[in-house]
Amino acid sequence: MIDGTSAFLEGVVRTATPLAFAALGETVTERSGIINIGLEGSIIAGALGAVVGAGYGGVWAGFAFAAVCGCAVAAIFALFAVTLRADQIISGTAVTLLALGGTGTLYRILYGSAGAALNTPTLDPMPIPLLSRTPVVGRALFVQPSITYVLYVLVPVVMWWTYRTHAGLGLRAIGENPAAAIAAGIRAKKVQFLAVLFGGLLGGISGGTLVLAQAGTFVEGMSAGRGFIAIAIVVLGRWNPLGAALAALLFGAASALQFFFQATGSNLPYQLFLAFPYVLTLVALAATHGRTNSPAALGRQDFEQS
Repeated sequence: MIDGTSAFLEGVVRTATPLAFAALGETVTERSGIINIGLEGSIIAGALGAVVGAGYGGVWAGFAFAAVCGCAVAAIFALFAVTLRADQIISGTAVTLLALGGTGTLYRILYGSAGAALNTPTLDPMPIPLLSRTPVVGRALFVQPSITYVLYVLVPVVMWWTYRTHAGLGLRAIGENPAAAIAAGIRAKKVQFLAVLFGGLLGGISGGTLVLAQAGTFVEGMSAGRGFIAIAIVVLGRWNPLGAALAALLFGAASALQFFFQATGSNLPYQLFLAFPYVLTLVALAATHGRTNSPAALGRQDFEQS
C-alpha cells in the first residue's frame, strides 16, 4: 500500500513538473498585464528544440536550445501584442497555430516523415541522499530528474523577486495600474516585453522537460494542450508563483490518475480517462469564476505605453 502511494506521488510530481515551469512563467507574464495564449506554442517549440539540441550537445544543450526556441516563439507574440498592441487573444492563438504547424513541418524535414529521433538522451532520476529515504514522500520529492530540483529553487526565487524587489513591484504595478506605473517612470512596454520572454523561456524548458525527462522523443502535438492548462493553473494559483506550483501538483495528480484508472483494466473507453485533466481544467475555472484576484489591467491595451 505504501509502495503504491509512493509510486503514485512520484508520478504526480513528475507529470506536474512541465506544467509548473509553464505556469510559473505565465504567472510573471500575466502579472505584467499580458495574457500569452501563445504559451502552447512555446512549449511545443521547446520540445522540438530539445530534441535538436540534445542531438548536438547532450541533455543540457537540449534544455538550453529548448529555452531559446520557447523564447523565440514568445518574442513573436510580444512583437504583436506588446510592440504593435494587437489583440492579445488573437495574436496568441495565431502564434500557437504557427508553432504547432511549424514544428511538425520542421520535424519531418529534419528527421523524415517516420521520425528518427528515437534515441534522444534523457535525465535519469537523481536521488538526494537521506531526503530520498523520507517515508511516503521521499521518492516523490527527492528521486526525480535534476530539472525538477531546478524548479524547487526557481519557485521561491521568483516568489521573492515578485514580492520583495523593486523590479517585481514595478512588474505588479504595470499589471494593476499601468497609467500610474508609467507616471512613476516605469517603462511599461519594455517590462511587458521582458515578462513575455521570460514566460516563453520557461515554456520552452517545459517542452524540453517533456522530451528530456519524460518521453525521450518528439511527437507532433505532444504539448497536448499543456499551455492552456498552465493558463488555468495560473488562475487557480491566484497569480502567485507558489500557488501556481501547488496548483500544478493538482493537475499532475489528475494526469497520474488517468494512468491509474487505465491500469485497472476498466471497460470504460480510455478516452474518458485521457479527458480527465481537461475536465478538471474546466471545473477549476468554473469554480474560481468571480472569486479570482487577477491583475486589474490584465489584457488591457487602452493606455499609452512607453
